[in-house]
Amino acid sequence: MSILKRGLKGAPVKRLQKKLGVADDGDFGPGTEKAFKEWQAANGLAADGIAGPDTFAAIGLPELILLRKGSRGEQVKKMQTGLGIDADGIFGSGTEAKVKQFQASFGLAEDGMAGPETLAKLNTFAAMITPQVIQQAAVQPDEEHFEAEALPEIKGVEVVQAAAEEQPPTSAWGRVKGWFS
Repeated sequence: MSILKRGLKGAPVKRLQKKLGVADDGDFGPGTEKAFKEWQAANGLAADGIAGPDTFAAIGLPELILLRKGSRGEQVKKMQTGLGIDADGIFGSGTEAKVKQFQASFGLAEDGMAGPETLAKLNTFAAMITPQVIQQAAVQPDEEHFEAEALPEIKGVEVVQAAAEEQPPTSAWGRVKGWFS
């Protein structure tokens, strides 16, 4: 999945800021980081200032969950369980291949990344990823002005900027998904 942390900008940051009740300018600056660390500490999470899939589930932003090669955690385990594979919580090559196969079986884009549209097809996410959540994943009118989305970092994943320019965004992470090959 993609993560949010200080220094990143975009629609996903704006959504996190709204949940935190801070100025929602889409810029993950020191104020957002402080508020987010306080939220993490108050909710029993490591107060590292980094938002990932497990945090998005906990804070009520399931539309921002995007699992991909390099992702780790409970949401990955939940996805792996739904796919019927070893649930070790590590999204590696085997999980990526299974996600692509699963996507193909539902006529979804076979990109190997599991966002709300893919996760909604898994029974393990049925309660969390509803049709409403899939609609919420779409870029909202007040988010269209962002030229680029947050660039999440996951060790060992190649970033390809040109791909982002070729694909129009369809979700809050839409531009981000195009950056990964």
